[in-house]
Amino acid sequence: MTRQAISQSGQAAPQLDVQVEQQLDAPVEGRTSSQVYGVYTGYFECPTPATWTDHVHDTHELLWGARGVLTVEADGGLFAVPATLGLWIPAGVVHAVKSTQGTGFYCSHINARVAPQLESRTVAVTVPTAAQELLRHMSKFDMDDSIRKRSEQVVVGLLEVVDARPMLLPMPVDPRLERIARALLDDPALDRSLEEWSVEVAISVRNLSRLFHKETGMTFAQWRIHARMRVALGLLAAGYPVSTVSRRVGYNNPSAFVQVFRKVMGHTPGWYVSSLKAGNHQSLAGSE
Repeated sequence: MTRQAISQSGQAAPQLDVQVEQQLDAPVEGRTSSQVYGVYTGYFECPTPATWTDHVHDTHELLWGARGVLTVEADGGLFAVPATLGLWIPAGVVHAVKSTQGTGFYCSHINARVAPQLESRTVAVTVPTAAQELLRHMSKFDMDDSIRKRSEQVVVGLLEVVDARPMLLPMPVDPRLERIARALLDDPALDRSLEEWSVEVAISVRNLSRLFHKETGMTFAQWRIHARMRVALGLLAAGYPVSTVSRRVGYNNPSAFVQVFRKVMGHTPGWYVSSLKAGNHQSLAGSE
């Protein structure tokens, strides 16, 4: 599939895959060795909102160290990528990436020969500090072939698959439901009732309710709450205060927002923000 990177300002967005993949399977400059990079990492800044439409590549992809709001659509769901965890996207999986203004993140491409069987689906993984530093080091400095090979294996060995449910929002595939879902993700404060949406997309309330549950495993009300909390994760990571985040996701009362956030995510927004600052790389792992 073709890849297109578009920013809302009309300017070209960073080349998420091409720029990094050019470093893979290419000899290190100035060396005569035939060895190639099995892992390469790039850092991307998005001064304007950007979208990378559906694409697929031959290497595994690890997105990590996100600052701001970074979301990935893959394997039938929308993943919010928090600063505390990474997202593993296996080679061959079609995915799209979206970032808001001011987002920054690392993108590591990993050759299948380095990690042939880590996971076959998109999953959340811990990226501990040791792995982060080693990924940065390998992208910046020349290394002996044998050391680089061992380092690549160490990095992959440090990644630990964790429960992705706190990051995952199932996406409906029916075009009418998808229209509703994307409208709510673009503006989570929208407070239209199920009846109002049913008129907008020309489907009965009963069928709309039934389809939402069938395709997402949630009622419409549950899905909207989870969508709001996924957007809230990114806003909190971007440094917005709880009062601002609560309004942006449809809660005029911050206390009500905190209560819902805790019920969905397993802890309070304040705990999550503190964990980000403390570098807790499992702050979302295993939440309900």
